[in-house]
Amino acid sequence: MNFKDQTGSILTIDLNIMAKNFAYLKKRLSPKTICSAVVKSNAYGLGLEQVVGRLLKEGCNSFFVAMMDEAIKVRNLLKKSCVNADIYLLNGLNKGIEKDIIKFGVIPVLNCIAEIEQWSSYCKTNEKKFKAIINFDTGMSRLGLDSYEITKLQNNPKLIENIDIDYLMSHLACADDREQVKNKEQKFLFDEIRSNFISKRASLSNSAGIFLGKEYHYDMVRPGAAIYGLQPLKKEVNEIEQVINLKGKILQTFIVDSSATVGYGATFRANRKTRIATVALGYGDGYFRTLGNQGKGYIGKQPVPVIGRISMDLVTFDVTDVKEEDSRRGDMIELIGPHYTVEQLAADAGTIGYEILTNLGGRYFRNYVG
Repeated sequence: MNFKDQTGSILTIDLNIMAKNFAYLKKRLSPKTICSAVVKSNAYGLGLEQVVGRLLKEGCNSFFVAMMDEAIKVRNLLKKSCVNADIYLLNGLNKGIEKDIIKFGVIPVLNCIAEIEQWSSYCKTNEKKFKAIINFDTGMSRLGLDSYEITKLQNNPKLIENIDIDYLMSHLACADDREQVKNKEQKFLFDEIRSNFISKRASLSNSAGIFLGKEYHYDMVRPGAAIYGLQPLKKEVNEIEQVINLKGKILQTFIVDSSATVGYGATFRANRKTRIATVALGYGDGYFRTLGNQGKGYIGKQPVPVIGRISMDLVTFDVTDVKEEDSRRGDMIELIGPHYTVEQLAADAGTIGYEILTNLGGRYFRNYVG
């Protein structure tokens, strides 16, 4: 079946634009800085298999995931492509997972002294130094060695003598705000911590951190959102381009008189004779319920507002001001695209672009370009 014949909504993912975004990020780095890719949560909802496959062709050879099952999927994709690459496990070292980590060639990020001791013991038992990243908390207060554990490690370097430290790492909390003083505070603390480890590679920056300057790049950066088309900095627009386009198919149109209500709870009441288009998607597809009476779509250049509550499978739009020949049964309404970006939809939904992408529904017909 041709994707244009689908009865539901069509999600187009342009891997050519994604590759262009990745290349744009790489150009901002020095030749010695590695540009990895964060592909957790199904590559931010865009599709792990397709994203990893294309990034490999673009020269990416370092991938970050959150969960072990994601790491295994990436490793299996690499095997199919007959390519080797580094896979890093962000969420740390669960007990009893050591053998699987070695089996699938995964490098764990060690986030506390207990994980360091666990990995060191495994290395010592196997009489081999296995790779790991040591993660230090410099202000996120989420994962990483806290100030007490940092002091403990500095006072007892034998804790890591059995480990092959691949990188020292931290994570910026406010990099999307160029003026936030916390960025410099975190960098200063990270450099202070690094001074206790001779000649160890380092990684600090996420997508937004790349735009803070080369002094934040170190030996490897870890972009995610910018690869997938989200603008990394507040109040700044750069050459990052949107990767996805979402269109919903009109299932039915009908006219209601003034004072008629629309949808569950009768939260919308027409103040004029209104032409309504019912579109095939809903909160079951990740189209957030908070978009009820808040969101909008586009038919051509004409905005069409969401009216009424979002249902599980259906959304209603006011298409009164659109020519009837452009808004009939079977026609499409642009829900994310050139006129209405992921960030704009997220703002109307009261959330962020990350949440929109990672909730892209499994029922969408996915059309991959490139």
